[in-house]
Amino acid sequence: MNFESFRLAAATADLDDEPAAREHADLVELRMDMAADPLSQLSDYGGELPLLVTNRPEWEGGEAEADGRLAALEAAVTDDAVAAVDVELQSAREGAADRVIETAREHDVSVIVSTHDFEGTPPMGELQAALRTACEYGDVGKLAVTAETPDDVLDLLVATRAATVEGETVATMAMGEAGRHSRAVAPLYGSRIGYAPVDPAEATAPGQYDLATLAELVSELNGV
Repeated sequence: MNFESFRLAAATADLDDEPAAREHADLVELRMDMAADPLSQLSDYGGELPLLVTNRPEWEGGEAEADGRLAALEAAVTDDAVAAVDVELQSAREGAADRVIETAREHDVSVIVSTHDFEGTPPMGELQAALRTACEYGDVGKLAVTAETPDDVLDLLVATRAATVEGETVATMAMGEAGRHSRAVAPLYGSRIGYAPVDPAEATAPGQYDLATLAELVSELNGV
């Protein structure tokens, strides 16, 4: 999938939500770690929107157990409806996700390499290093931090802009209430993917807007 321009992903654990996402989303993120029988959902999927598959481990804020997690993700990327896959930077760096990435390449599936900090916002140098390293392994480097102050958001936006100027494709957001607005403004600085639940009661990360609200905010601010 092409991430040269901004894409809005509707995050869900149930692909039956796809029709409700069509009006605002460019793709649907299936959170396999939260889904009931995700591979069967993929096999039965007949929706219009392309899919991003994510199978987030517990150590990075998800619910997937270690046993079979990456094997399930590797199986998922062979499905024709899957256009992108998310793997964690740690898994890519350690080589654990090599087969997932290789299989994704074979099936023309874009690779998003992500890292999340649920404790805070690292210093600027670490933000930039994390994005650069993630981009070495994937087509898109994704960085999510937790903002406690406006300065945290500013640091993330500066890192986003710097990576974009360097020619990298990145997706960034600051979690938590202090960083909530980053989800709408980060595209102005180069972030290429936004995430939002179709139903605000089903948010998959702290501080998410619902899908319709984020789509409207991004459109108004960014003219997309």
